[in-house]
Amino acid sequence: MVGELYLCATPIGNLEDITLRALRILKEVDLIGAEDTRQTQKLLNHYAISTPLTSYHEHNKKNKGEYLLRLLQEGKNIALVSDAGMPGISDPGVELVQLAIQEKIRVIPIPGAVAAISALVVSGLSTDNFVFEGFLSRVPKKRRNKLRELKQEKRPLIFYEAPHRLQKTLKDMLEIWGERKVVVAREITKKHEEIWRGNLTSALEYFQEPKGEITLLIEGNHEQREDKADISLVEQVENLLAKGWEKKEALKKVAQENNLSKREVYQILLEKEKN
Repeated sequence: MVGELYLCATPIGNLEDITLRALRILKEVDLIGAEDTRQTQKLLNHYAISTPLTSYHEHNKKNKGEYLLRLLQEGKNIALVSDAGMPGISDPGVELVQLAIQEKIRVIPIPGAVAAISALVVSGLSTDNFVFEGFLSRVPKKRRNKLRELKQEKRPLIFYEAPHRLQKTLKDMLEIWGERKVVVAREITKKHEEIWRGNLTSALEYFQEPKGEITLLIEGNHEQREDKADISLVEQVENLLAKGWEKKEALKKVAQENNLSKREVYQILLEKEKN
């Protein structure tokens, strides 16, 4: 008989945030695949669990994934854990799950803490529906393009972000989206937990040198906008100029809202003036 793959949620900070079922599974399986074995070993030591560990992370997922799959096919039961929270969310666990499903190996979720949901329920933003985007690209151009794609999204948006990139991300959001409500959940469940609420401008001022794990929640776009499909680029620019915008800034704004370069919008204006 083949083994079973358990996706085992671990604490996102406070070691008490783990279920009795998760502790039992971690004790009973033949092997634990961990994103960072040193981090997971601290958890196992705390609960006196002696199950063997092996690493499974972004840089070895292909070879180690094949190895873990062979063990499962041989009848071994394996628990997969991430550094914190639910494996498979913003980590390579999803690829091992896909391999297991292809081979008709049973995949069993062992639920627990998730930073995105924990932050959402205390944010004060709507929880009826939302968009989880995980980590934005580290590449500035890709990050900004993704933010442009999300600009008209009306549901609350949830991101994970590294502290050293928070300022750049907030600046890009303010420039591309304009002012919005924001909640920064930092070090959730840990000793120095902080749930900060404000807007993008004040967040930029407050988080000068942030530390720790960060979950970023932004309100959706609630502005009543005219349908851009029914308004020509020329009219969009003229509308801004009529409101007192400088031509350079109006071109930039219209270009961003239509996913075009400023040069493309300028060329369209030139053609219009010629005619």
